[in-house]
Amino acid sequence: MAECLAGGADVILSLAGRTASPAAQPVPVRLGGFGGAEGLARYLSAERIDVLIDATHPYAAKISANAARAVERVGVPLLALRRPAWTAIAGDRWIAVADVGAAVTALGSAPRQVFLALGRKELVPFAAAPQHHYLVRSVDPVDPPLAVPHAVYVTGRGPFAEADDRALLERHRINVIVAKNSGGAATYGKIAAARALGLPVIMLRRPALPEASTVETVEEAVAWLDHATSRTARGV
Repeated sequence: MAECLAGGADVILSLAGRTASPAAQPVPVRLGGFGGAEGLARYLSAERIDVLIDATHPYAAKISANAARAVERVGVPLLALRRPAWTAIAGDRWIAVADVGAAVTALGSAPRQVFLALGRKELVPFAAAPQHHYLVRSVDPVDPPLAVPHAVYVTGRGPFAEADDRALLERHRINVIVAKNSGGAATYGKIAAARALGLPVIMLRRPALPEASTVETVEEAVAWLDHATSRTARGV
């Protein structure tokens, strides 16, 4: 989204600041939170923001809710760019669960080789199931490490190819994956690899998100933005 808008609009890209070394961006970047919906509303007013695009992760429900409340306060148009969820196809063995706690329960009591494809902040509940052997992949190192006796950590930033993820799963003798339904192509490699290997995937359901004007692709977002800004320029 930032690449498409760079040079053609006055863009500020806001990142949560959870990654130590974010990827380079072609537009100015702001790091860190806003202080809830009220803080975001103040920021939108102070910076004279004309349009807010919510292009956060499908599981970032809190900031999406704050964005919806903030624009109501200041009267700024809001667009949500939401990737379509993955859908199971023949050969997939998905086990849908509501949250991380339910995923821990779904692993069962017998020891298993588990690939955790989750954010670092969502790992702590798995300490309640120390009988499993965990493989954890994250952008930044996990610190402190998970409080379990058997855990291996790898770092990496997507996209991840199916062949590479299949090799990773085979090398660590993984027999179950815990993942989010993130959508998109960048992290689908592990899902395709699980299908090829016949592995079950414990899939966290997406959270409910606030109502908003919604598009599924960057191209649709740019078209929406062009229409919205042209209306504003005409005083409509």
